[in-house]
Amino acid sequence: MKESGAAANAGRMVDLRNLLDDLVEDGRIGATDANFIAGQSRSREQTAMHPLSYIATQQLDDRANPGTVLDELVLSQWLANRAELPLKHIDPLKIKAGEVTEVMSYAFAKRHGILCIDLSADEMVVACMQPYVTDWEPQLEHVARRKVTRVFVMPSDVQRYMVEFYTLSKSISGASGMAGASKVTNFEQLLELGSLKDPEANDQHIVNIVDWLLQYAFDQRASDIHIEPRREVGRVRFRIDGVLHQVYELPAAITTAVTSRLKILGRMNVAEKRKPQDGRIKTKRPNGGEVELRLSTLPTAFGEKMVTRIFDPDVLLRSFTELGLTGDDYERWKTMMDRPHGIVLVTGPTGSGKTTTLYSSLKQLATSEVNVSTIEDPIEMVEEAFNQTQVQHNIDLDFAAGVRTLMRQDPDIIMVGEIRDLETAQMAVQAALTGHLVISTLHTNDSATGVTRLLDLGVPSYLIRSTVLGIMAQRLVRTLCPHCKKESHVEPEVWQSLVAPWKVAHPKKVFAPNGCLECRNTGYLGRQGIYEIMVLTESLQQLIDDNCDLIELRKLAMREGMRTLRLSGAQKVAQGVTTIEEVLRVAPPVDTSG
Repeated sequence: MKESGAAANAGRMVDLRNLLDDLVEDGRIGATDANFIAGQSRSREQTAMHPLSYIATQQLDDRANPGTVLDELVLSQWLANRAELPLKHIDPLKIKAGEVTEVMSYAFAKRHGILCIDLSADEMVVACMQPYVTDWEPQLEHVARRKVTRVFVMPSDVQRYMVEFYTLSKSISGASGMAGASKVTNFEQLLELGSLKDPEANDQHIVNIVDWLLQYAFDQRASDIHIEPRREVGRVRFRIDGVLHQVYELPAAITTAVTSRLKILGRMNVAEKRKPQDGRIKTKRPNGGEVELRLSTLPTAFGEKMVTRIFDPDVLLRSFTELGLTGDDYERWKTMMDRPHGIVLVTGPTGSGKTTTLYSSLKQLATSEVNVSTIEDPIEMVEEAFNQTQVQHNIDLDFAAGVRTLMRQDPDIIMVGEIRDLETAQMAVQAALTGHLVISTLHTNDSATGVTRLLDLGVPSYLIRSTVLGIMAQRLVRTLCPHCKKESHVEPEVWQSLVAPWKVAHPKKVFAPNGCLECRNTGYLGRQGIYEIMVLTESLQQLIDDNCDLIELRKLAMREGMRTLRLSGAQKVAQGVTTIEEVLRVAPPVDTSG
C-alpha cells in the first residue's frame, strides 16, 4: 500500500529540485521546464527566496488546469494538499503581533521557518514554510504550554510578516522599557515618583513604529489612520473602503510618542496639546510613488487623538469611468463643466468623494490654454497643472479673500474648496457673473437641498437663477470583489423600496459578497461613486424664489431626467457592481410627498 504524500516525505526539507520533480510527477509542469529552471543560475536575492516562491516567478502554465498560471497561491495550495495541511492566508489586520511573537523567539522562528499566526489559551496556530518537517513541534509545545496546529502559508508571506511582526514587537518593547508607569496624560494625571521618562518622539524605536504604521496603511489601501488614546492603551484603527478596522493596541505612553513623532513630521507644535492642530506630510511608497498625508489632532480626555488622511496622487489620473460616473450622468456633468461661466456645486457629507470628483474634473480641464486656480482649506493634493492657494486664517486669507484675489489673477476656472458662509457665496457669484467657471462644494444631503442651502446662507434667489448651472450630490459605495462575488436574488418589494418612486423592472440577476484572499474575506474591494445630478434648466429656475418649495423642485428635476442617489445605486446593483445593502447604507430616501 502506497503511503500518502505527507507520510512518505516526513522529515524531508523541500528544495528546488525535489519540488520540481513533484510538480512533474503530478503533471503540473513538463520535465523540460523543470530541468531548465533547475539549471538556471540564480542571483543572491533569488537564492534567498523559498524555492516555491522562486518557481512562482517563472510564471509557468499549469498543465493540469489550462489557462491557469502557476503563481505562488496556486503552488502553495498544491503543496499544502500534498502535505495534507490546510492552506491559510495571513491577514495582518487580524493578528496581534505583540502576542504571537511572545511564544517563540525570532531566532527560533527564523531557524525553523515558522510563524505563529493565532493564539488561544491552549492552542497556537503555526504557519510553516517546510511542511514535512515537524521536529520543532515538541520543543515549542513544551515552552509555550500549548498544543501546536500546523498550517501552510505562502512562503513569501511568512518571510515578510516574520520580519515585520518581530521588528514591530522589538520596537514596542524597546520603547516600553523607556516608558514611565504613568499612562494618563490629561484629565486624570497621576503623579508617580521615581518612574522613567516617557519615550521620546525621535527615539529610534518610535521612528520604526511610525514607519511601520504608515507602510502598513499603504499596503492595506487605508484612507485614514486613527490613533486614539485610552486610559491604559492606545488604539490604532484603519479606515478601509469606508469601514474602520482595529489594527493594533499600543501602550499609552508609546501612543503619545507616536503622535508626537507624526506631529514633528507634519511641522506641528509638539508642545501644544490643548488645542486642535493641522499638518501635512509628503512621503513615498516603496515603489517610489508619492503620497500626501493630512494630519489632524484633537484633545480628548486621555490625550491627543490623531487622524491621518492618506491622499494618493494617482486619484488625479483616474477616469470618470473608474470613479463610476458613466452614461447619462457623465453627459450631464460634462455639459455643465464645458460651460464658459457659472457655478457648479458638488454636495455630500465628509468622505463622500467630493474632492476626488473635483480634482479629476479639474485635471481634465487644465489644458495649456486655460488658467485653473484653486483656494483650498487645506490643499489636499498638490498638482502642478493648477495654481493652488491655501486658506490661512491667521493672516485673514479665507475663502472669500482668496476668491477676491484670484479674480485679479486672470483665471478661467476657479475651484473653491467649500462654500461655508455668505461672503464666500457672494464672491463665487461675483466670479461667475464676471465670466468665470466656479466649482465648489456644499455639505447637503442631496442636490435639490443645495439650492435651499444657498438661500439659507443669504444668496438672493435671482442670483442663484442666473449663476448656478447645476448641483451634483454623491456618495461612495463599496464595490463587490470581482474575484469572489456570487449570484444572489432580491425580493421584488425590497427592490421597489430602493427605486421608489419609479417603477423599475426587477433585475434577473444580482450579486452578493462572498469573501476571498483578495478582499480579506470582506466580499468588497474598492469603492465607486453614485451620483444625483440636477441641471438647472429654465423650468427649474422658475421654481427658485425666496420661498422655494424643495419638494416641487425635486419632483420637477426627476421628471426632467435627474436620477436620485438610490436609483443611481440601483443601476450599479443591476450591473453587479455593488449590493442593495450598500446603497441603502449610504443613500438617503427620496422625499417626494406634498
